[in-house]
Amino acid sequence: MNQIARKRLETTLERIRTACQAAGREPQTVRLLAVSKRKPVEAIRELHGLGQRAFGENYVDEAVAKIEALGDLDLQWHYIGPIQSNKTKLIAAHFDWVESLDRSKIVRRLNEQRPQALAPLNVLIQVNIDEEPQKAGCAPDEIEALAGQIADSDRLILRGLMAIPAPREDHEEQRAVFARLRELFEKLQADHPEVDTLSAGMSADLEAAIAEGATLVRIGTALFGLRD
Repeated sequence: MNQIARKRLETTLERIRTACQAAGREPQTVRLLAVSKRKPVEAIRELHGLGQRAFGENYVDEAVAKIEALGDLDLQWHYIGPIQSNKTKLIAAHFDWVESLDRSKIVRRLNEQRPQALAPLNVLIQVNIDEEPQKAGCAPDEIEALAGQIADSDRLILRGLMAIPAPREDHEEQRAVFARLRELFEKLQADHPEVDTLSAGMSADLEAAIAEGATLVRIGTALFGLRD
């Protein structure tokens, strides 16, 4: 199994390197987030042993159990799923990053509930770039207000944007939507110079995302295989 994990990781990192080269970027400008939802702690330990440190989870209770079971490892945990109000205390206490912040109430709760003993929580605003009614994320015109609220919060640090576009098969169509996201990101940076992270791109479209400036790609299937 370890050889399979090694091969998958090497292949993913090579895809990132190749995409960066095609875009005229340095490979170190793109970080890999391993999306480990519904995968066992053993699979996370394997990837950690191969050098991977950042992991993303979608389900709070599952994630907290993993975080506690893997407390002996130097891991960075990102929450990337929709946020329910009754889960914000757990999220605030256990994660290093929250990538799916999308409304004012959640900003307030995470800020109030982040333990003082921990460093401030790194947060990304999730934008519903295709304005899909069934999908989490704020509307593009809501980014500015949320960013201002986060900037005024003493326990949160605004790091950038995250998006999950609707699936597209065509590379140029993928690039077009990520280009729209990049424009929003650049506008946010102009108002908040500390912003440095654009979380975009998954197993099926990481090349298009990197071509349009993604600094973090969220990869699950290509690293762990199909989910049960």
